[in-house]
Amino acid sequence: MAKDVKPTRKNLMAIEDRIELSERGHDTLEQKRDGLIMEFMDILDQAQDVRSDMAEDYERAQDKLNKARAMEGDVAVRGAAAALKEHPEITTQSKNIMGVVVPQIESSKVRKNLDERGYGLLGSSARIDEAADAYEELLETIILAAEVETAMKKMLEEIETTKRRVNALEFTLLPQLYENQEYIEQKLEEQEREEIFRLKKIKAKKEEEEAKAEAEAEAAESETVSAD
Repeated sequence: MAKDVKPTRKNLMAIEDRIELSERGHDTLEQKRDGLIMEFMDILDQAQDVRSDMAEDYERAQDKLNKARAMEGDVAVRGAAAALKEHPEITTQSKNIMGVVVPQIESSKVRKNLDERGYGLLGSSARIDEAADAYEELLETIILAAEVETAMKKMLEEIETTKRRVNALEFTLLPQLYENQEYIEQKLEEQEREEIFRLKKIKAKKEEEEAKAEAEAEAAESETVSAD
């Protein structure tokens, strides 16, 4: 509360410095928040595209798989899947977006040639190959979706954190500092007025005493002259 602040010029200067620093911090955080929101909107657009692609890829992969199972049978499909020797590999790195560290997922060995799938040319069919192609494409889309969704989540968390800091400055700290500043300024003005009033009284009293002393001196001088 403002009344808890001692109304001195030193405290006023300290509060003015804090206000200046807090206002700069508020402006910087507002700029960061707005920049984060713009970046988030770009990632959101990308996420929506990836989600749409993933849904289409999933439908396509399921369709290819169902056709392969219908034409070749479950045993052949399962055998082709079990023949895979080299599984996809995923590595993660990070990148910085306006101070937010988001993952960058790299994948390898997802797309394979016919001779890399393990089941051989004679143990497969066009239907199984098409299903494998479709699922490899789906997996790549899923990996991209994981990267984009994680980045979007981290950006949203940072936006919320920045918004809370902006609001804390704007609606709590700065109003309190302004209130303290106004309180000290009012108290200092009151003290100044009281000091001026006190000095005027002292001056008036001194002038009154000087006038009285001068009058007494004149009266004494007059008495002396009359006596002579």
